[in-house]
Amino acid sequence: MLYASPEDWLGAPHKRVLFFGMSGLGKTHVSNMLRDAGDWFHYSIDYRIGTRYMGEFIADNAKREAMKNPFLRDLLMSDSIYIGSNITFNNLAPVSTYLGKPGDPAKGGLSYSEYTRRQDQFRTAEIAALNDTPYFITRAEQLYGYPHFICDTGGSICEWVDADDPADPLMTTLSQHTLMVWIKGSEAHTEELIRRFDKAPKPMAYQPEFLDRMWHAYLEENGCAEAEVDPDAFIRWTYAKALAHRQPRYEAMAEWGVTVLADDVAKVRTETDFNAMIAAALEKR
Repeated sequence: MLYASPEDWLGAPHKRVLFFGMSGLGKTHVSNMLRDAGDWFHYSIDYRIGTRYMGEFIADNAKREAMKNPFLRDLLMSDSIYIGSNITFNNLAPVSTYLGKPGDPAKGGLSYSEYTRRQDQFRTAEIAALNDTPYFITRAEQLYGYPHFICDTGGSICEWVDADDPADPLMTTLSQHTLMVWIKGSEAHTEELIRRFDKAPKPMAYQPEFLDRMWHAYLEENGCAEAEVDPDAFIRWTYAKALAHRQPRYEAMAEWGVTVLADDVAKVRTETDFNAMIAAALEKR
C-alpha cells in the first residue's frame, strides 16, 4: 500500500485515496467536503463516464427522442437547436437515464437486448474511467497544483474486478496509485438503502452474468414475457439481491486497502477528521 502506517499517512505531502462501496454511504459527500477544503482534487468516476466516455451516447439518445417530434426534428436538422446533457458532480441523472430499465415499452422499458447493450457500454466506460485515475493524479498536481487526490467511484466498481486475483490489472493499477478505502455499511444501512430504492428506483449497472441470472429468474418466477415486465418492479426485485451479490466482492477488494465504517464517515466534518479516520483505519489493519 502507499501508506504502511498512520504516521506515513499523516506525514505524506501527497495523499491519494480511492473510495469504494455501496452508493449512498457518503463517498461523494466526503469527496465534496475535501474538495471544498481547497487542497484536494475530486475525481468523480461517474462524471468522467458521463462526460468523456458516454456523453455522445447520452446526447444521441436524447436527439433520437427529439427526432420523433416533427417540430424539434426540423430544428435539429437545420442546426437551429443544440441538445446535450448537463451532467454535474451532483447531478448524474443523464447517465442513469440512458442506462434505462428493461421491460414493457409502454412503461418506458427497453428491450432486454438494448438494455444489455447499454450495460456493456457502461462497463467499458467505467473501466476506462477507472484506468484514467493515474492520469488525473498527475494532471491534478502538475496542471492545477493540488497536493491531494480523492477518487470517488461508483457502486459498480466491484463488478468489473477479480479482487481475489493478485494480478487483477485494474486492482493493481488502482492500488499502486491510491489508498483504497472501503466504506462498509451495516445491516441497518442496507435496509435503509433498500427502502430508499423502493421509493425511487433508479437504473444501475450489473455484472453481466448476475444480470442474466436475475432476468431469467424474474421471468420464470412471474410467468411473464419480456415485453410484459414492469421495469420498476424488476429493478426493485433485483436491488436487494444486487447488494448481497456485491458485499463479498467489496470485502475482497478491501484486502487491497483499508476499511472504514459508514457511521464514522457520517461524522467526518473537516479534513482533519478525515485524516484521523484514515490513520485509525491504517492502525487497525
